[in-house]
Amino acid sequence: MDIQNRLQAALVMRARWALLCSTAILAGCSSGSGAVEPSEGLPVVAGCFVAGSGTANVSLELAQAPKEREHGLMGRTSLAANSGMLFQYQEHQSSAHGFWMYQTLIPLDIAYLDENGVIRNIQQMEPCASPSGARCPSYPAEVEFISAVEMNLGFFEANGISTGDHLKLGKENCKGR
Repeated sequence: MDIQNRLQAALVMRARWALLCSTAILAGCSSGSGAVEPSEGLPVVAGCFVAGSGTANVSLELAQAPKEREHGLMGRTSLAANSGMLFQYQEHQSSAHGFWMYQTLIPLDIAYLDENGVIRNIQQMEPCASPSGARCPSYPAEVEFISAVEMNLGFFEANGISTGDHLKLGKENCKGR
């Protein structure tokens, strides 16, 4: 191969390398927040928590089917601010029913809600590093509930949200608040 062909081949290889690096860098970007976008293709609904101290707008992934609820936020390394997951059930769940943090990598708050969207209990949950789900603690609701919302740890306290406050779904229900 003569020098001109070697030079062209080297330039082509350098251009391919630059394109590959650029693609990898762009694939790692998510509007600068470091947050992971929903990976399950779950529907997302806008809503707000209405508390005596004000309103906190949220974006919630809906986990309605048993498999969706079972998987929850497992494997996520981050969750965008004011984003979370709403677990909806068809029937009331007993106070003994709870959540666990097996294969969940981020600390979370969980609010257990009644059929009117009223928060009945809030708990903090820490990730479980055990490779065995049997060694991960469970977080029983301690109240009967029909839905639950997981948010980043500290979300409810930071927004002045406590038991007795409400979750409203739909942007139309959060206007002017």
